[in-house]
Amino acid sequence: MPDLAFDHPRLAALYDVFDADRRDLDAYAAIARELGARSVLDVGCGTGTFALLLAREGFEVTALDPARASVDVARAKPGAERVEWIVGDATALPELEVDLATMTGNVPQAIAEPDAWERTLSIVHKALRPDGHLVFETRDPGVRGWEEWTREQTRQGVEVDGVGEVEQWTDLTEVALPLVRFQTTFVFGASGEVLTSDSTLRFRGRDEIEADLRAFGYVVDEVRDAPDRPGRELVFVARLGL
Repeated sequence: MPDLAFDHPRLAALYDVFDADRRDLDAYAAIARELGARSVLDVGCGTGTFALLLAREGFEVTALDPARASVDVARAKPGAERVEWIVGDATALPELEVDLATMTGNVPQAIAEPDAWERTLSIVHKALRPDGHLVFETRDPGVRGWEEWTREQTRQGVEVDGVGEVEQWTDLTEVALPLVRFQTTFVFGASGEVLTSDSTLRFRGRDEIEADLRAFGYVVDEVRDAPDRPGRELVFVARLGL
């Protein structure tokens, strides 16, 4: 089940407000061009920012996410008719062939259950053309970034049209590696309403991820430093094995 932060209509509508700077996605669009892709499967598309960016650049895009509320936000954006939107996890994909599959925004970490992660790798493999690629990012567990997930360091407030001021912060609730759990709180100033969303992420190390990719028929061509978070995240560029 997707986290409430992504699947509650009021919270999904706030995602782009609190995460407005998505220049990190420019690097993924550049990788798509670098790899010569023409068609892209965006796994974990969220509110559709990357899928729509690709569509504007002329890519054929299929976008998938289990959170219906987030996909509804995406479908309401300008240019959404250029994208095929699918609500569900990887098992909801129809038969298709794409040049590139992507998982941006640390989506692999949200696929916390090992069985779900393995199904995703397997199904994406089947969706790729013989010369296709899989590209995704994940936080480096060695950085221990969860130590910064405190109310003091994450609290922010924004003024939302038609809503008023909304505050958001994160509280770390449990570290039981490789799993890290946290709660995000939203306070709607005008009404005083409080909504919370509980999340679990899996922190996989580089060796584990490379082993998983090999086990499901991928070849890791490169592991890059995330351009927007150098030293904190890893970007995996893999292709289908022969």
